[in-house]
Amino acid sequence: MNDRLPHEKGFHVSWDQIHRDARALAWRLSGHGPDEGSWRAVVAITRGGLVPAMIVARELDLRVCDTISVKSYEDQAQGELRVIKAPQTDVMGDQGMGVLVVDDLVDSGKTLELVRALYPKAHYATVYAKPSGKPQVDTYITEVSQDTWIFFPWDMALQYVQPFKGKD
Repeated sequence: MNDRLPHEKGFHVSWDQIHRDARALAWRLSGHGPDEGSWRAVVAITRGGLVPAMIVARELDLRVCDTISVKSYEDQAQGELRVIKAPQTDVMGDQGMGVLVVDDLVDSGKTLELVRALYPKAHYATVYAKPSGKPQVDTYITEVSQDTWIFFPWDMALQYVQPFKGKD
């Protein structure tokens, strides 16, 4: 029996680590675009994909950047996935051909499945991937187990932590 809470199997990602991993993603993508190895644009899946997409765009010298926003929660209750902000039509061109769609993590794969249905020719890249979502992503850097909760630096705050034994 597992007495641990789901969030206790955590993978804490620092700002330095997300920067290194997003740069590694850019290196992996470099030269693999459909236009003689080049990419036309980067589209971040908001909100988690904003930081990695910015780093990828910088490293690959891409100036055309846009976002797509997908929402499935209303007041902490999960509902149907829906696009609440789409990228510009001219950015996506021919069903996303030559466009990198970047997110921080693929978990269940539902978000990427929805976006992939809209833009089937885009290339989908995430920094981290869980097994259930891996079929939806073309390129990723680090695989984590399905039951691992990833703590991203933008979700965390620094605070005092009590020692395991005793008191200060």
